[in-house]
Amino acid sequence: MPSTQVKKRRGGGLGNLFTLPLFAAGAWIAYSRFGIDHQVPLPDAILAERKPFLSQVAGWLNTYVDREAGGRPLVLVHSVNAAASAYEMGPLFRHYRSRRPVVALDLPGYGFSDRSPREYTPELFARAILELLEGQVGEQADVVGLSLGCEFVARAALMKPEQFHSLVLISPSGFNQYDTGRASQRAGMRGNADKVHAVLSFPLWGRALFDLIASKPSIDYFLKQSFAGEPTPGFADYGYATAHQPGAEHVPLHFVSGRLFTPNAAEVLYENLRTPTLAIYDQDAYVSFDTLPTLLERNPRWRARRIAPTRGLPHFEKLEETAAALDEFWDGLTE
Repeated sequence: MPSTQVKKRRGGGLGNLFTLPLFAAGAWIAYSRFGIDHQVPLPDAILAERKPFLSQVAGWLNTYVDREAGGRPLVLVHSVNAAASAYEMGPLFRHYRSRRPVVALDLPGYGFSDRSPREYTPELFARAILELLEGQVGEQADVVGLSLGCEFVARAALMKPEQFHSLVLISPSGFNQYDTGRASQRAGMRGNADKVHAVLSFPLWGRALFDLIASKPSIDYFLKQSFAGEPTPGFADYGYATAHQPGAEHVPLHFVSGRLFTPNAAEVLYENLRTPTLAIYDQDAYVSFDTLPTLLERNPRWRARRIAPTRGLPHFEKLEETAAALDEFWDGLTE
C-alpha cells in the first residue's frame, strides 16, 4: 500500500478521535437547551408558610416559617450542592415547630430564592443570613447549619455575634487537611477557583454541564453517599425538581469550582468563634473532620457529638438522637 494512503488513513483515524467527542458534546449542549425541561413544577420543600423577604445583597429570598410556638427562634440553613434547598432541613423544622419558632432559609440561588446570575461569594451568603436574622427574625437565635452552610453561618456569627445565641454545625466542611478533600475544595485552597469557574460557566456549555451534574442518576448517586442506609423517599425527586429551574446552575457552578469554600476555614472561621458551638458529625463522603480534635482543644466554646452510623445527614437517619444532642447542648447554655 502506498505510504500516502497509509498516512491518509491514519489522519482520518485521528480526526475521528477528535470529531466524535466534539459531536457528542455538541449534541448534549443542544439536548440541554431544547430537550431538558428547566421549569419543572416545584412544590414547597416544607409544608409551612412561605415568607419571602428582599435581601439587599441577594434579591428576594424565601423562608419557611412557623411562629405558633413561643421561645427562642431556631433558624435552619441548608448546605450547598447541585440540588440543595430548605428540604435538607425539613426533619428539624418538623420536629421543633411545635416547640419553638422555626425559620428555614432557601439560600441565594436555591429553592424559591432569587437565582440571578451574579458573583456568589461566602460573604454574600453570610450577609444574606444576617439580613434574615436582623430584619425577619428580629432577636437572638439558635442557628443550625449543614455542611458548607456551616461556613457561611460561622462567617455571619463572626461579623455580628450579637445575633447568635448558639450555633449547631451538622457535618461542617472546613476540617480537612490542606490540599485534601474534593477537587472543588482543593481548587479553592490552591487559588485556582476563579479560573476553573470561568471554564465551567462559559455560556456555551455552562448549563449543559450542570445538567449532567444534576441528572437523575447523578443526584441519586450523590445522595446515596450521604446515607448509611437508604435515602429518604422523595429526597432525590425534590432535588431534581429544584435543580431544574431557571438559573439553577449559577451557585452550583460556583460551588464545584471551589469559589464558595473558605481556605483554612477551621483557623479563619471556626477557631475565632466566640458563640457557643456544637459540631455533630460521623462519617461523611464529602468532608472530613481531621482537624476537629485540634479545634476542640483550642476553642473552649466548642463541643462535638458523634452520631453513628450516619454519613452527613444524621437528622434524617437518626432524628431523635440528633434532637437529643441539640436539646442537651441548648439546655447546658447559660443565658
